[in-house]
Amino acid sequence: MSLSPAKGAATRAAAAYSLQQVLQHQRSLNQALPEAVSKFKLSPEDKGFTQAIAFGVLRELPTLEWLLSQLLDKPLKSKVRIVHYLLLTGIYQLRAMRTAEHAAVSATVDATPILRQKAFKGLVNGVLRSFQRQQQALEAQLNSTPGKSNNHPGWLVKRLQHAYPDDWQAIIEANQVQPPMWLRLNQRYLTEQQLSSEQYQTLLADNGIQAQRIEPLPDALKLVEPCDVTRLPGFTDGAVSVQDGAAQFAVQLLPIQPGQRVLDACAAPGGKTAHLLEHYDIKLDALDIDEQRMQRVAENLSRLKLQARTLVGDASEQGWWNGERYDHILLDAPCSATGVIRRHPDIKWLRLDADIDALVQLQRAILDNLWQLLQPGGTLVYATCSVLPEENQAQIAAFLATHNDAQLIPFAPITDEQALQVRHLNARQQQVGAESAVGLQWLPQMNGHDGFYYARLEKAQA
Repeated sequence: MSLSPAKGAATRAAAAYSLQQVLQHQRSLNQALPEAVSKFKLSPEDKGFTQAIAFGVLRELPTLEWLLSQLLDKPLKSKVRIVHYLLLTGIYQLRAMRTAEHAAVSATVDATPILRQKAFKGLVNGVLRSFQRQQQALEAQLNSTPGKSNNHPGWLVKRLQHAYPDDWQAIIEANQVQPPMWLRLNQRYLTEQQLSSEQYQTLLADNGIQAQRIEPLPDALKLVEPCDVTRLPGFTDGAVSVQDGAAQFAVQLLPIQPGQRVLDACAAPGGKTAHLLEHYDIKLDALDIDEQRMQRVAENLSRLKLQARTLVGDASEQGWWNGERYDHILLDAPCSATGVIRRHPDIKWLRLDADIDALVQLQRAILDNLWQLLQPGGTLVYATCSVLPEENQAQIAAFLATHNDAQLIPFAPITDEQALQVRHLNARQQQVGAESAVGLQWLPQMNGHDGFYYARLEKAQA
């Protein structure tokens, strides 16, 4: 990618600004990046470059912080902390990006006046030149420092080691790579256009986009290389959506009949809401506590030409409920998101160990509340994008122990590879004396789906 000096400097400034928002001000990257793109007036191409830098730095933050600490005589003060984040972007470029070294250094130096830190041009230039000279020795020292290469917070490493003694390193490795891009085919749209899934795959190929069918997931295509959604045939008309394969499994778990009332709780940004409506003619309520995020649900449904009643409310309370019970409930519970770190590397640095217990309590409150809104004989599917047993197997085991009218309905993994994975995890749980396996836990795969958990509960007839 070739950028002019001015444009190149703006992308580095935007990346540093985004990192400061995440690491110093505890904002999510989903909030910080769009703001940076607007603030520094980046083009779509520049935005992609800035995003690549920001994601990369957050993935490798402890390593980059250690390297920078070896190159600075003393830490930079808080009021000029933006320069610290700019230096991290420079070191990351020199270590991991294909940008020519001289271009990476000069553009990063030129970003200092854009960030109103012109006085630090010399420091930035000196630190990056020093890194170039010392890189080989520093990398050797880094490789001999235990634990530095994990690039995960210590509390999370400990939890993964305890839960997955044989698999924690594989989880960490999967968290550090860019995930594949998955598509969900809109079967309503394809039917209207008299297209089969195979024919849409051919349309992609005709547009230079190679995709793989994932047979047990009838609506899923996995792209060989990610692309901008504007290149996808029919995207603006609702032909496809971007959704990970693991998240697409939810629609298969509810025994829905036409005309039934269904609740999608904690629904934003609405991927599962839309998927249900693409398959079933139902009366669907989509509920989320965040009004702005519910606006995204409405926008997604509009693009897909689907209709649902959107509600803003707290799923752990009943103030939003009209008193009519649901035939089925999908609860995509708020969680640590430890199964999607590779898509959201800021999770590692925004989430704290103490958050897990608070999330478990919130999940329990939501489960207890929504169970009261389910018809006897109805089904509730509990889902998280977490890999932590406290939020998943242990949560459902505790719920079953306190609700005599709840029955766990088992379901088989959808691929041989996942069946092997689940058997392996179940065996490990039994060896370490954990709860018997409850539900279905998937771990993030290097070139596959995200980490996800599902449990299906049926309410006893009155």
